[in-house]
Amino acid sequence: MTDLSAAPACLPRPRPSLLDPSDRMRRRNAAETRFRLYGLAAIAIALTMLAIMLFTILRDGVSAFTQASLSFPVELSAEVLDPEGNRDRAEMAKVTTIGYGRVLAAAFTAELGRRGIATDLSEKDIGALISRDAPGTLRAQVLANPALVGTTIDAKVFAAGRIDGFLKGRVTLDSAERDSNISPAQLRLAQQLVEAGILTSAFNWDFLTNPDASDQRPEASGLGVALIGSAYMMVLVLLMCVPVGIAASIYLEEFAPRNRWTDAIEVNISNLAAVPSIVYGILGLAIFINFAGLPQSSSLVGALVLSLMTLPTIIIATRAAIRAVPPSIRDAALGVGASKTQTVFHHVLPLAAPGILTGTILGLATALGETAPLLLIGMVAFVDNYPAAPPDGILSPATALPVQVYSWASRSDPAFIERSNGAIIVLLVFLVAMNVTAILLRRRFERRW
Repeated sequence: MTDLSAAPACLPRPRPSLLDPSDRMRRRNAAETRFRLYGLAAIAIALTMLAIMLFTILRDGVSAFTQASLSFPVELSAEVLDPEGNRDRAEMAKVTTIGYGRVLAAAFTAELGRRGIATDLSEKDIGALISRDAPGTLRAQVLANPALVGTTIDAKVFAAGRIDGFLKGRVTLDSAERDSNISPAQLRLAQQLVEAGILTSAFNWDFLTNPDASDQRPEASGLGVALIGSAYMMVLVLLMCVPVGIAASIYLEEFAPRNRWTDAIEVNISNLAAVPSIVYGILGLAIFINFAGLPQSSSLVGALVLSLMTLPTIIIATRAAIRAVPPSIRDAALGVGASKTQTVFHHVLPLAAPGILTGTILGLATALGETAPLLLIGMVAFVDNYPAAPPDGILSPATALPVQVYSWASRSDPAFIERSNGAIIVLLVFLVAMNVTAILLRRRFERRW
Protein backbone atom coordinates (compact mmCIF):
# COMPACT_ATOMS: atom_id res chain seq x y z
CA MET A 1 0.00 0.00 0.00
CA THR A 2 1.37 3.34 -0.99
CA ASP A 3 1.33 6.51 1.04
CA LEU A 4 -1.16 8.03 -1.45
CA SER A 5 -3.66 5.26 -1.00
CA ALA A 6 -3.33 5.42 2.77
CA ALA A 7 -4.01 9.17 3.00
CA PRO A 8 -7.63 10.13 3.81
CA ALA A 9 -9.61 11.55 0.94
CA CYS A 10 -10.06 15.37 0.92
CA LEU A 11 -13.84 15.80 0.83
CA PRO A 12 -15.47 19.23 0.05
CA ARG A 13 -16.93 21.18 3.00
CA PRO A 14 -20.75 21.02 2.91
CA ARG A 15 -22.53 24.30 2.18
CA PRO A 16 -24.97 25.63 4.85
CA SER A 17 -28.61 25.19 3.95
CA LEU A 18 -30.69 28.27 3.12
CA LEU A 19 -33.35 26.92 5.43
CA ASP A 20 -31.01 27.03 8.43
CA PRO A 21 -30.48 30.66 9.53
CA SER A 22 -26.98 31.72 10.34
CA ASP A 23 -25.94 33.44 13.53
CA ARG A 24 -25.87 36.79 11.72
CA MET A 25 -29.41 36.27 10.45
CA ARG A 26 -30.58 35.33 13.92
CA ARG A 27 -29.15 38.58 15.29
CA ARG A 28 -30.85 40.60 12.53
CA ASN A 29 -34.20 38.91 13.19
CA ALA A 30 -33.84 39.48 16.92
CA ALA A 31 -33.04 43.17 16.32
CA GLU A 32 -36.11 43.51 14.10
CA THR A 33 -38.29 41.86 16.75
CA ARG A 34 -36.96 44.20 19.42
CA PHE A 35 -37.62 47.22 17.18
CA ARG A 36 -41.23 46.14 16.67
CA LEU A 37 -41.65 45.67 20.40
CA TYR A 38 -40.21 49.14 21.03
CA GLY A 39 -42.73 50.60 18.59
CA LEU A 40 -45.63 48.72 20.16
CA ALA A 41 -44.49 49.80 23.62
CA ALA A 42 -44.30 53.46 22.52
CA ILE A 43 -47.81 53.28 21.06
CA ALA A 44 -49.12 51.57 24.19
CA ILE A 45 -47.57 54.25 26.44
CA ALA A 46 -48.98 57.05 24.27
CA LEU A 47 -52.47 55.53 24.26
CA THR A 48 -52.29 54.97 28.01
CA MET A 49 -51.35 58.59 28.67
CA LEU A 50 -54.14 59.74 26.34
CA ALA A 51 -56.64 57.50 28.11
CA ILE A 52 -55.55 58.79 31.53
CA MET A 53 -55.85 62.39 30.35
CA LEU A 54 -59.31 61.87 28.85
CA PHE A 55 -60.49 59.93 31.90
CA THR A 56 -59.31 62.70 34.24
CA ILE A 57 -60.94 65.45 32.18
CA LEU A 58 -64.22 63.57 31.82
CA ARG A 59 -64.27 62.58 35.49
CA ASP A 60 -63.77 66.14 36.69
CA GLY A 61 -65.60 67.98 33.90
CA VAL A 62 -68.81 66.11 33.07
CA SER A 63 -70.41 67.35 36.28
CA ALA A 64 -70.07 70.94 35.02
CA PHE A 65 -72.95 70.26 32.63
CA THR A 66 -75.37 69.70 35.51
CA GLN A 67 -76.42 72.28 38.08
CA ALA A 68 -78.38 72.22 41.32
CA SER A 69 -81.42 74.50 41.52
CA LEU A 70 -84.10 75.41 44.05
CA SER A 71 -87.79 75.63 43.19
CA PHE A 72 -90.21 77.53 45.44
CA PRO A 73 -92.94 80.18 45.16
CA VAL A 74 -91.89 83.82 45.60
CA GLU A 75 -94.29 86.62 46.50
CA LEU A 76 -93.14 89.82 44.80
CA SER A 77 -94.22 92.26 47.44
CA ALA A 78 -95.09 95.69 46.09
CA GLU A 79 -94.08 97.31 49.38
CA VAL A 80 -90.49 96.17 48.89
CA LEU A 81 -90.05 96.19 45.12
CA ASP A 82 -92.19 99.22 44.22
CA PRO A 83 -92.69 101.44 47.29
CA GLU A 84 -94.17 104.29 45.20
CA GLY A 85 -96.68 101.99 43.54
CA ASN A 86 -96.30 103.63 40.11
CA ARG A 87 -94.87 100.60 38.32
CA ASP A 88 -92.28 102.95 36.87
CA ARG A 89 -89.08 101.16 35.83
CA ALA A 90 -86.88 104.09 36.78
CA GLU A 91 -88.27 104.14 40.32
CA MET A 92 -88.24 100.34 40.62
CA ALA A 93 -84.59 100.24 39.48
CA LYS A 94 -83.65 101.98 42.72
CA VAL A 95 -84.29 98.72 44.54
CA THR A 96 -80.96 96.90 44.46
CA THR A 97 -80.22 93.20 44.42
CA ILE A 98 -79.97 93.34 48.22
CA GLY A 99 -83.72 93.98 48.41
CA TYR A 100 -84.45 91.17 45.97
CA GLY A 101 -82.17 88.88 47.97
CA ARG A 102 -84.23 89.54 51.10
CA VAL A 103 -87.44 88.76 49.19
CA LEU A 104 -85.98 85.44 48.01
CA ALA A 105 -84.69 84.52 51.48
CA ALA A 106 -88.05 85.30 53.11
CA ALA A 107 -89.98 83.33 50.48
CA PHE A 108 -87.58 80.38 50.80
CA THR A 109 -87.88 80.36 54.60
CA ALA A 110 -91.65 80.51 54.35
CA GLU A 111 -91.67 77.57 51.95
CA LEU A 112 -89.68 75.49 54.41
CA GLY A 113 -92.29 76.25 57.07
CA ARG A 114 -95.13 75.21 54.78
CA ARG A 115 -93.33 71.96 53.94
CA GLY A 116 -92.72 71.19 57.59
CA ILE A 117 -88.92 71.18 57.24
CA ALA A 118 -87.53 72.04 60.65
CA THR A 119 -84.20 73.82 61.01
CA ASP A 120 -82.42 75.94 63.60
CA LEU A 121 -80.76 78.11 60.95
CA SER A 122 -81.50 81.80 60.72
CA GLU A 123 -83.18 83.34 57.70
CA LYS A 124 -79.80 84.68 56.57
CA ASP A 125 -78.19 81.23 56.71
CA ILE A 126 -81.17 79.70 54.90
CA GLY A 127 -80.92 82.37 52.21
CA ALA A 128 -77.20 81.54 51.81
CA LEU A 129 -78.29 78.30 50.13
CA ILE A 130 -79.51 80.42 47.20
CA SER A 131 -77.01 81.53 44.60
CA ARG A 132 -75.91 85.15 44.71
CA ASP A 133 -76.83 85.30 41.06
CA ALA A 134 -80.53 84.75 41.81
CA PRO A 135 -81.35 88.29 43.10
CA GLY A 136 -79.90 89.87 39.97
CA THR A 137 -81.78 87.46 37.71
CA LEU A 138 -85.06 88.11 39.54
CA ARG A 139 -84.48 91.88 39.44
CA ALA A 140 -83.94 91.81 35.67
CA GLN A 141 -87.10 89.73 35.25
CA VAL A 142 -89.20 92.17 37.29
CA LEU A 143 -87.82 95.27 35.56
CA ALA A 144 -88.54 93.67 32.19
CA ASN A 145 -92.16 93.03 33.26
CA PRO A 146 -93.30 95.38 36.09
CA ALA A 147 -96.74 93.72 36.05
CA LEU A 148 -95.21 90.85 38.05
CA VAL A 149 -95.04 93.05 41.16
CA GLY A 150 -97.76 92.07 43.61
CA THR A 151 -98.05 88.53 42.27
CA THR A 152 -96.60 85.18 43.30
CA ILE A 153 -94.39 83.38 40.83
CA ASP A 154 -92.85 79.92 40.83
CA ALA A 155 -89.15 80.71 40.92
CA LYS A 156 -86.41 78.29 39.93
CA VAL A 157 -83.01 79.64 40.92
CA PHE A 158 -79.50 78.28 41.13
CA ALA A 159 -78.35 76.83 44.42
CA ALA A 160 -75.13 78.15 45.91
CA GLY A 161 -71.87 76.68 44.65
CA ARG A 162 -71.17 74.74 47.84
CA ILE A 163 -74.65 73.19 47.76
CA ASP A 164 -74.12 72.18 44.14
CA GLY A 165 -70.77 70.68 45.14
CA PHE A 166 -72.47 68.76 47.95
CA LEU A 167 -74.83 67.07 45.49
CA LYS A 168 -71.86 66.21 43.25
CA GLY A 169 -69.79 64.80 46.11
CA ARG A 170 -67.19 67.57 45.99
CA VAL A 171 -68.28 69.03 49.36
CA THR A 172 -68.77 66.83 52.43
CA LEU A 173 -69.78 67.32 56.05
CA ASP A 174 -66.15 66.97 57.08
CA SER A 175 -64.94 69.61 54.63
CA ALA A 176 -67.80 71.92 55.66
CA GLU A 177 -66.44 72.04 59.20
CA ARG A 178 -63.32 73.74 57.83
CA ASP A 179 -65.12 75.89 55.26
CA SER A 180 -66.22 79.41 56.15
CA ASN A 181 -68.66 79.51 53.21
CA ILE A 182 -70.87 76.62 54.32
CA SER A 183 -71.71 74.78 57.52
CA PRO A 184 -72.65 71.14 58.23
CA ALA A 185 -76.11 72.31 59.35
CA GLN A 186 -76.70 73.90 55.94
CA LEU A 187 -75.63 70.69 54.21
CA ARG A 188 -78.02 68.66 56.36
CA LEU A 189 -80.78 71.09 55.40
CA ALA A 190 -79.82 70.62 51.75
CA GLN A 191 -80.25 66.86 52.18
CA GLN A 192 -83.76 67.46 53.52
CA LEU A 193 -84.50 69.72 50.55
CA VAL A 194 -83.45 66.96 48.17
CA GLU A 195 -85.81 64.52 49.88
CA ALA A 196 -88.63 67.10 49.69
CA GLY A 197 -88.02 67.71 45.96
CA ILE A 198 -87.19 71.40 46.44
CA LEU A 199 -83.51 70.93 45.57
CA THR A 200 -82.90 69.13 42.29
CA SER A 201 -80.06 68.74 39.79
CA ALA A 202 -80.52 68.77 36.01
CA PHE A 203 -78.66 69.47 32.78
CA ASN A 204 -77.47 73.05 32.73
CA TRP A 205 -77.82 74.71 29.33
CA ASP A 206 -76.75 77.99 30.92
CA PHE A 207 -73.22 76.61 31.12
CA LEU A 208 -73.05 76.93 27.33
CA THR A 209 -74.92 80.23 27.04
CA ASN A 210 -74.21 82.36 30.13
CA PRO A 211 -71.28 84.81 30.25
CA ASP A 212 -68.55 84.53 32.84
CA ALA A 213 -69.40 85.30 36.47
CA SER A 214 -67.51 86.70 39.43
CA ASP A 215 -65.62 84.62 41.96
CA GLN A 216 -68.66 84.74 44.27
CA ARG A 217 -70.99 83.14 41.69
CA PRO A 218 -69.23 80.13 40.11
CA GLU A 219 -72.54 78.34 39.61
CA ALA A 220 -73.70 81.08 37.21
CA SER A 221 -70.58 81.23 35.02
CA GLY A 222 -70.80 80.00 31.44
CA LEU A 223 -69.08 79.80 28.07
CA GLY A 224 -71.39 82.09 26.10
CA VAL A 225 -68.94 84.95 25.54
CA ALA A 226 -66.03 82.56 24.95
CA LEU A 227 -67.96 80.60 22.29
CA ILE A 228 -68.97 83.78 20.46
CA GLY A 229 -65.44 85.19 20.67
CA SER A 230 -63.90 81.96 19.35
CA ALA A 231 -66.45 81.85 16.52
CA TYR A 232 -65.67 85.45 15.51
CA MET A 233 -61.94 84.79 15.54
CA MET A 234 -62.15 81.56 13.55
CA VAL A 235 -64.28 83.18 10.85
CA LEU A 236 -61.87 86.10 10.58
CA VAL A 237 -58.84 83.80 10.51
CA LEU A 238 -60.50 81.76 7.78
CA LEU A 239 -61.22 84.85 5.68
CA MET A 240 -57.73 86.28 6.12
CA CYS A 241 -55.56 83.16 5.96
CA VAL A 242 -57.08 80.92 3.31
CA PRO A 243 -57.05 83.29 0.29
CA VAL A 244 -53.63 84.72 1.14
CA GLY A 245 -52.10 81.37 2.02
CA ILE A 246 -53.36 79.54 -1.08
CA ALA A 247 -52.43 82.44 -3.40
CA ALA A 248 -48.92 82.66 -1.96
CA SER A 249 -48.49 78.88 -2.26
CA ILE A 250 -49.60 78.84 -5.89
CA TYR A 251 -47.22 81.64 -6.80
CA LEU A 252 -44.24 80.16 -4.98
CA GLU A 253 -44.80 76.66 -6.32
CA GLU A 254 -45.94 77.31 -9.90
CA PHE A 255 -44.96 80.82 -11.04
CA ALA A 256 -42.07 82.16 -8.93
CA PRO A 257 -38.59 81.95 -10.50
CA ARG A 258 -36.02 79.85 -8.71
CA ASN A 259 -33.50 82.35 -7.38
CA ARG A 260 -32.03 83.45 -4.08
CA TRP A 261 -35.01 85.69 -3.29
CA THR A 262 -37.54 82.89 -3.47
CA ASP A 263 -35.14 80.65 -1.55
CA ALA A 264 -34.95 83.28 1.19
CA ILE A 265 -38.76 83.54 1.27
CA GLU A 266 -39.14 79.78 1.59
CA VAL A 267 -36.60 79.61 4.41
CA ASN A 268 -38.34 82.43 6.28
CA ILE A 269 -41.76 80.79 5.89
CA SER A 270 -40.36 77.61 7.42
CA ASN A 271 -38.79 79.62 10.23
CA LEU A 272 -42.06 81.48 10.94
CA ALA A 273 -43.88 78.16 11.30
CA ALA A 274 -41.43 77.22 14.08
CA VAL A 275 -41.64 80.50 16.02
CA PRO A 276 -43.26 80.05 19.48
CA SER A 277 -46.81 81.32 19.62
CA ILE A 278 -46.10 83.71 22.48
CA VAL A 279 -43.78 85.68 20.16
CA TYR A 280 -46.76 86.36 17.90
CA GLY A 281 -48.60 87.65 20.95
CA ILE A 282 -45.81 90.13 21.67
CA LEU A 283 -45.82 91.15 18.01
CA GLY A 284 -49.60 91.66 18.04
CA LEU A 285 -49.41 93.70 21.23
CA ALA A 286 -46.75 95.97 19.73
CA ILE A 287 -48.24 96.43 16.26
CA PHE A 288 -52.01 96.05 16.47
CA ILE A 289 -52.62 97.57 19.93
CA ASN A 290 -49.76 99.94 20.76
CA PHE A 291 -49.09 101.16 17.19
CA ALA A 292 -52.35 100.72 15.27
CA GLY A 293 -54.54 101.54 18.29
CA LEU A 294 -57.01 98.70 17.84
CA PRO A 295 -59.17 97.93 20.91
CA GLN A 296 -57.57 95.59 23.39
CA SER A 297 -59.05 92.10 23.92
CA SER A 298 -61.20 92.38 20.79
CA SER A 299 -61.87 89.49 18.42
CA LEU A 300 -60.28 91.40 15.54
CA VAL A 301 -56.91 91.72 17.27
CA GLY A 302 -57.06 88.07 18.33
CA ALA A 303 -57.84 87.02 14.75
CA LEU A 304 -54.96 89.08 13.36
CA VAL A 305 -52.50 87.51 15.79
CA LEU A 306 -53.77 83.99 15.10
CA SER A 307 -53.65 84.68 11.34
CA LEU A 308 -49.97 85.58 11.54
CA MET A 309 -49.34 82.34 13.41
CA THR A 310 -51.50 80.13 11.14
CA LEU A 311 -50.50 81.53 7.74
CA PRO A 312 -47.08 79.78 7.51
CA THR A 313 -48.69 76.44 8.40
CA ILE A 314 -51.32 76.81 5.66
CA ILE A 315 -48.69 77.85 3.09
CA ILE A 316 -46.48 74.86 3.88
CA ALA A 317 -49.40 72.40 3.76
CA THR A 318 -50.75 73.89 0.52
CA ARG A 319 -47.35 73.82 -1.18
CA ALA A 320 -46.90 70.18 -0.17
CA ALA A 321 -50.31 69.32 -1.65
CA ILE A 322 -49.53 71.14 -4.92
CA ARG A 323 -46.09 69.52 -5.13
CA ALA A 324 -47.70 66.08 -4.73
CA VAL A 325 -49.57 66.44 -8.04
CA PRO A 326 -47.60 64.43 -10.66
CA PRO A 327 -45.70 66.54 -13.24
CA SER A 328 -47.32 64.46 -15.98
CA ILE A 329 -50.62 66.21 -15.26
CA ARG A 330 -49.04 69.58 -15.97
CA ASP A 331 -47.20 68.29 -19.04
CA ALA A 332 -50.37 66.78 -20.48
CA ALA A 333 -52.36 69.98 -19.97
CA LEU A 334 -49.63 72.13 -21.51
CA GLY A 335 -49.25 69.65 -24.35
CA VAL A 336 -52.88 70.07 -25.47
CA GLY A 337 -52.59 73.86 -25.51
CA ALA A 338 -53.64 74.94 -22.00
CA SER A 339 -51.98 78.02 -20.57
CA LYS A 340 -50.03 77.96 -17.33
CA THR A 341 -52.93 79.57 -15.46
CA GLN A 342 -55.45 77.12 -16.92
CA THR A 343 -53.20 74.20 -16.00
CA VAL A 344 -52.97 75.37 -12.40
CA PHE A 345 -56.63 76.23 -11.81
CA HIS A 346 -58.27 73.52 -13.94
CA HIS A 347 -56.02 70.56 -13.16
CA VAL A 348 -53.48 71.10 -10.38
CA LEU A 349 -55.70 72.78 -7.77
CA PRO A 350 -58.60 70.29 -8.06
CA LEU A 351 -56.18 67.42 -7.54
CA ALA A 352 -54.47 69.21 -4.64
CA ALA A 353 -57.78 70.23 -2.99
CA PRO A 354 -57.87 67.36 -0.43
CA GLY A 355 -54.43 68.24 0.92
CA ILE A 356 -55.21 71.96 0.91
CA LEU A 357 -58.46 71.48 2.81
CA THR A 358 -56.83 69.15 5.31
CA GLY A 359 -53.95 71.53 5.98
CA THR A 360 -56.29 74.50 6.31
CA ILE A 361 -58.63 72.82 8.79
CA LEU A 362 -55.76 71.47 10.88
CA GLY A 363 -54.19 74.93 10.91
CA LEU A 364 -57.48 76.44 12.11
CA ALA A 365 -57.80 73.72 14.75
CA THR A 366 -54.35 74.62 16.04
CA ALA A 367 -55.30 78.30 16.14
CA LEU A 368 -58.50 77.47 18.05
CA GLY A 369 -56.51 75.91 20.87
CA GLU A 370 -53.90 78.67 21.23
CA THR A 371 -53.78 80.55 24.52
CA ALA A 372 -50.43 82.31 24.95
CA PRO A 373 -50.80 84.97 22.20
CA LEU A 374 -54.33 85.80 23.34
CA LEU A 375 -53.19 86.34 26.92
CA LEU A 376 -50.73 89.01 25.82
CA ILE A 377 -53.35 91.03 23.94
CA GLY A 378 -55.66 91.18 26.94
CA MET A 379 -58.28 88.56 26.10
CA VAL A 380 -57.89 87.13 29.60
CA ALA A 381 -59.84 90.10 30.98
CA PHE A 382 -63.14 89.44 32.76
CA VAL A 383 -65.90 89.91 30.17
CA ASP A 384 -69.52 89.43 31.26
CA ASN A 385 -71.25 91.12 28.30
CA TYR A 386 -71.98 89.43 25.01
CA PRO A 387 -70.22 90.92 21.96
CA ALA A 388 -72.49 92.78 19.54
CA ALA A 389 -73.40 91.39 16.14
CA PRO A 390 -70.88 91.89 13.30
CA PRO A 391 -69.32 94.14 12.22
CA ASP A 392 -69.32 96.02 15.55
CA GLY A 393 -68.98 92.77 17.47
CA ILE A 394 -65.46 92.07 16.21
CA LEU A 395 -64.29 95.24 18.01
CA SER A 396 -66.12 94.45 21.26
CA PRO A 397 -64.24 92.93 24.23
CA ALA A 398 -64.38 89.15 24.13
CA THR A 399 -62.55 86.07 25.23
CA ALA A 400 -61.91 82.61 23.76
CA LEU A 401 -62.36 79.01 24.87
CA PRO A 402 -58.71 78.25 25.77
CA VAL A 403 -58.39 81.59 27.58
CA GLN A 404 -61.57 80.86 29.54
CA VAL A 405 -60.10 77.52 30.57
CA TYR A 406 -56.98 79.30 31.82
CA SER A 407 -59.02 81.93 33.65
CA TRP A 408 -61.19 79.40 35.49
CA ALA A 409 -58.27 77.12 36.32
CA SER A 410 -56.42 80.01 37.98
CA ARG A 411 -59.29 80.73 40.43
CA SER A 412 -59.33 79.24 43.88
CA ASP A 413 -62.93 78.01 44.13
CA PRO A 414 -63.17 74.26 43.30
CA ALA A 415 -66.35 74.95 41.32
CA PHE A 416 -64.28 76.89 38.78
CA ILE A 417 -61.84 73.98 38.44
CA GLU A 418 -64.84 71.80 37.59
CA ARG A 419 -65.97 74.34 35.01
CA SER A 420 -62.50 74.59 33.48
CA ASN A 421 -62.58 70.83 32.85
CA GLY A 422 -66.05 71.20 31.35
CA ALA A 423 -64.73 73.92 29.04
CA ILE A 424 -61.88 71.59 28.01
CA ILE A 425 -64.48 68.99 27.02
CA VAL A 426 -66.27 71.57 24.84
CA LEU A 427 -62.95 72.58 23.27
CA LEU A 428 -62.02 68.96 22.59
CA VAL A 429 -65.40 68.38 20.94
CA PHE A 430 -64.73 71.26 18.54
CA LEU A 431 -61.19 70.05 17.80
CA VAL A 432 -62.33 66.47 17.17
CA ALA A 433 -65.13 67.76 14.92
CA MET A 434 -62.65 69.82 12.89
CA ASN A 435 -60.26 66.87 12.53
CA VAL A 436 -63.07 64.54 11.49
CA THR A 437 -64.21 67.15 8.96
CA ALA A 438 -60.68 67.27 7.53
CA ILE A 439 -60.63 63.48 7.12
CA LEU A 440 -64.07 63.41 5.47
CA LEU A 441 -63.22 66.23 3.09
CA ARG A 442 -59.98 64.55 2.14
CA ARG A 443 -61.76 61.31 1.32
CA ARG A 444 -64.57 63.16 -0.48
CA PHE A 445 -62.33 65.10 -2.84
CA GLU A 446 -59.46 62.64 -3.11
CA ARG A 447 -58.66 61.60 -6.68
CA ARG A 448 -56.37 58.78 -7.68
CA TRP A 449 -54.12 58.81 -10.69
